[in-house]
Amino acid sequence: MNNQKSCQEFIKELGQKIKTYRIMKEMSQQDLEDKSGVSKRSISRLEQGESVQVDNLFKLLLALGLGDNIELLVPDQTKRPSFYLEKSENKPKRVRKKTVKNDFKWGDEE
Repeated sequence: MNNQKSCQEFIKELGQKIKTYRIMKEMSQQDLEDKSGVSKRSISRLEQGESVQVDNLFKLLLALGLGDNIELLVPDQTKRPSFYLEKSENKPKRVRKKTVKNDFKWGDEE
């Protein structure tokens, strides 16, 4: 039994993700067409799970602000996996508990 997805399943999943991003950015297909230069018919076809030209896919990703993620399609094997993790200086840092000095003394100590 083969558990791998078919090409058509990947295209359908990708189309759904593109549609989700477009809707999250409050863009109509017409807005995306205007911003990307890809026809509304091609956008509709992709969102319905039909294949589109690769250059149109990249234009759509760039128009949706996902250009930084294009490198993740085929990662550079010379880079360590940690390279692809989000680097943010605003991430909360671990806080160490302050150690309390033990000032306890036995009754016969001074």
